Amino acid sequence: MPHRYDTISFLSDLGVVDESVGLVHAVVRDLAPHARVIDLTHHVAAYDVRAGSLALARAIGYVPSGVVLASVDAGPALDRPLVAIEVAGGEGVLVGPDNGVLAPAVAMAGGAGRAVVLTDVGYHLASPGGACPTRDVLAPVAAHLCNGVDLLELGDAIEADLLLPGTVPLPRDVDGGGVTADVLWINHVGDCQLNLGIDDVAPWADRDGVRVVVQAGEVTRVAERVRHAGQLGPGSVGLTVDPFGMLALVLERRSAADELQLVTTDQVTLTPLAEGDRGPGATSPVTLQPRR
Repeated sequence: MPHRYDTISFLSDLGVVDESVGLVHAVVRDLAPHARVIDLTHHVAAYDVRAGSLALARAIGYVPSGVVLASVDAGPALDRPLVAIEVAGGEGVLVGPDNGVLAPAVAMAGGAGRAVVLTDVGYHLASPGGACPTRDVLAPVAAHLCNGVDLLELGDAIEADLLLPGTVPLPRDVDGGGVTADVLWINHVGDCQLNLGIDDVAPWADRDGVRVVVQAGEVTRVAERVRHAGQLGPGSVGLTVDPFGMLALVLERRSAADELQLVTTDQVTLTPLAEGDRGPGATSPVTLQPRR
């Protein structure tokens, strides 16, 4: 028997400077007035599928059962179709473009069950011009799912194995027992989440108090493993486990991204520091200007 859902969790790169997000709310309210829309974020950088997929993966364990609507790089010139993917066990459905934005969240939610390409225009809104995928396809489909429409009525069934997988970089071991990691995400206070878990730095940096050398481009610093940034002194760099279980570079009440001159997708090398070794002094690039 088809599920009837009452929650749509909505993530997009639409921004909030115009009416786009509000129109999705309006479409859902009109078609499924019982359904509540939760706005996860609409500030994913435009067309940044990688950032959208990571944000959705971070959120998926906390959203209620229901429909997840993820619209990132869902423009009118789609190279990949719009799809709906039922989570194995039928506890929810994710709808969005088949461009990799859904894949990590689907995997974390238990894997894909049934999946369809959203080809049945009877469940879409008519458009006065070129179709707006989020407003005219994804929003009404999400609403119809909340009303109990079965997944297979929405379009053509597709094997879940044919859906585009997400791409998340893996850390790489380096000589000397260290590891090179990627900056996955920088939050609003400048903490830099790395694609590292505790197992990736065991046994040399998996406990509090251990010190490691951080090489970030031309910047070299020593970081201390701490439970939280409040344990650090002024200007000290910390390596901590963030609320999502990943290792992150942090400073107390300051931006680690600014201090280490990092942006997302940058690479950072961490290497163990022997006990008693103070490590190299802090270095950063300097540009000298001629004296007038």
